[in-house]
Amino acid sequence: MSFSSKLLSTTNNGTGAFVLQCRKLVFNYCELWGSNKGMVNYIKKDLAQFARENPQIEIVVQQRKAHHPIVRGEYRKSTDIVVRAVYRCCVVLTLDRFSVVNGREKVICTRNMQPNEIATKVNLLRDSSGEKLKNLAKKPVLSTTESVRGIWSPFHSNPHSI
Repeated sequence: MSFSSKLLSTTNNGTGAFVLQCRKLVFNYCELWGSNKGMVNYIKKDLAQFARENPQIEIVVQQRKAHHPIVRGEYRKSTDIVVRAVYRCCVVLTLDRFSVVNGREKVICTRNMQPNEIATKVNLLRDSSGEKLKNLAKKPVLSTTESVRGIWSPFHSNPHSI
């Protein structure tokens, strides 16, 4: 099982808290439209099990008439209280300002999908961090400091002579 998370509150021994970035999942459906059959079956049969397995995620089911079914994932904001710890009989609440939380939401249309396909999409929303997709072709190296020499390119080196 892979989860996108952020390691918070690192202590002296290197351990930290695990915080799932997905805060809320909203399921919208219409019982009258045929494209919603898979979503209705998923809600009736599989959603309760998913909610039991993921108690840290708020699950909301809303009926939305005359629309295709969607699943909306909402992610934590930087002002959310994300770490709760008990230290020497005191409850410590901290705000995390440095994690990859951004308050974004991702929406996936589940029109004409079967319940197992919807379960895959729901797990995708649960596991993602809420960040925008990044183009790795522009700058493939992620670092806190820039390279002094730059990134090597074959066009900048001495050409071979034949």
